[in-house]
Amino acid sequence: MSARLPGYTPEARDERTRRELNPLEQARETAALCQEKLATDVTILDMQGVCDFTDYFVIASGRNTRQTKAVYDEVAQVLKKDHALLPRSTAGVREGDWIVADFLDVVLHLFTPETRSFYRLEELWDDVPSVEVAAV
Repeated sequence: MSARLPGYTPEARDERTRRELNPLEQARETAALCQEKLATDVTILDMQGVCDFTDYFVIASGRNTRQTKAVYDEVAQVLKKDHALLPRSTAGVREGDWIVADFLDVVLHLFTPETRSFYRLEELWDDVPSVEVAAV
């Protein structure tokens, strides 16, 4: 028999109700969280039809590696808490120049300005439509 916390029931939830997001809502939520942490040049690319492994890229810049890490931490924490979403894989979190977080339907790319201008993902995928960044 497991010990229960006082007042806990299996139906109890956090203050915010968890709800599933469709891929577009997840992309917009991710973009909005980036903007809340003052990321710049936030863009959503619709990768459906050109990419088999994800539906959307969210691309954003932080002023420096410290900010890109803070943006990633906020996105990961809120998506986990509010929507039970965890990245399947991440790369670059320690360095912070280019952080990639694969949330399956959405892949988040966080860059420092220098790294973003070097790799130019938007130019690489210039035939892909962008989606309006709007809060869900």
